[in-house]
Amino acid sequence: MLKLNAAQKAWAKEFFETVVTAVILALIIRTFIIQPFKIPTGSMEPTLLPGDRILVLRFAYGVRVPFTFKRIGTFKAPETGDIIVFNYPEEPNRDFIKRCVGKPGDTVEIRKGQIYLNAAPLKTEPFNKYYYYNRGPLGREGEVLQVPQDAYFVLGDNSASSKDSRYWGYLNDKYLIGKAVMIYWPPNRIRILK
Repeated sequence: MLKLNAAQKAWAKEFFETVVTAVILALIIRTFIIQPFKIPTGSMEPTLLPGDRILVLRFAYGVRVPFTFKRIGTFKAPETGDIIVFNYPEEPNRDFIKRCVGKPGDTVEIRKGQIYLNAAPLKTEPFNKYYYYNRGPLGREGEVLQVPQDAYFVLGDNSASSKDSRYWGYLNDKYLIGKAVMIYWPPNRIRILK
């Protein structure tokens, strides 16, 4: 058996405490503050490309209790235009990313490729840059949707290739993970998300 002198024991103890502290801090930061995600598909192109790595503020919409859908406090609700990460309602163990279009109580209509929010066309960025298709069971041409309380209507920026609220319905706020705030990789795409 290897015998350690007093200096080696002190160093080993300090090293162990440092590693344990670093791991605990990393887990706390990742669980409650900020978490990295990788974009797997082109549903948010051109805003987010497959392979982009982003940072998501986990506390932006309130702190979620780990391994549950319960939230402690709500700092603010998602705003129209926010890029949000959430648990996919049909498979809650998968994370999805889309743009918030309609908030609780809003009416949403997709007419001739344009989004109408509360009967007014959304002409601000990024909504004025994209054509929105009327695919899926929800959001057909001429259909005005009323977003229920505690829910959101979300769309991918690349609506021709996005499985979003048009297909699986409204996003219940219990599934919210956080707000996407920054692309941090690859280096040529580093930027704050809007």
